[in-house]
Amino acid sequence: MNPSLIPVAPGFETPLEMLEACHERLDAQLRTLGRLVDWLGTHGPDHDAAHAAANVMRYFDTAAPNHHLDEEQDLMPTLLARVGEKDRLRLQTLVDGILDDHQRLFAAWRDMRALLEPLSRGEQVTLDATVVQGFAELYRRHIAREEEELLPWAQTLLHEDDIVRLGRAMSGRRVVGQV
Repeated sequence: MNPSLIPVAPGFETPLEMLEACHERLDAQLRTLGRLVDWLGTHGPDHDAAHAAANVMRYFDTAAPNHHLDEEQDLMPTLLARVGEKDRLRLQTLVDGILDDHQRLFAAWRDMRALLEPLSRGEQVTLDATVVQGFAELYRRHIAREEEELLPWAQTLLHEDDIVRLGRAMSGRRVVGQV
């Protein structure tokens, strides 16, 4: 394969693209959770299941909270500072809804994590497909809302210096190798 054709992951110099890439990684973890339900029914809590559970936990314990903080502490306050008076209420309503989503997602993750933790140690657990699907749908609706509503605001309102500050804040929030 031609090395110039290999896709390059977005970096901190393109923070909006990084937020979208994080959504893709979140969805990949949600798909892993869905496959884990079926895997447990066939294979039980074997090494692969324990490893998958640990990886999902690591992602939702670190990368997902960082992603939410990127939005809550940096992106949304900057958007609200940039929006004109005419659109302020509409954007504030969206921001409030996303912040509410974040609280529901954190609560849902605590419940899901409680199911995955014993599995990550190889213990027998039952992952209810309906519970996993509900968790995944909650996240997918949230992701769609951000991509369809919040990120277009960002693409319209942010100045170049805002993009640089957002990228720096995102970088400072993470340990090398953890996005």
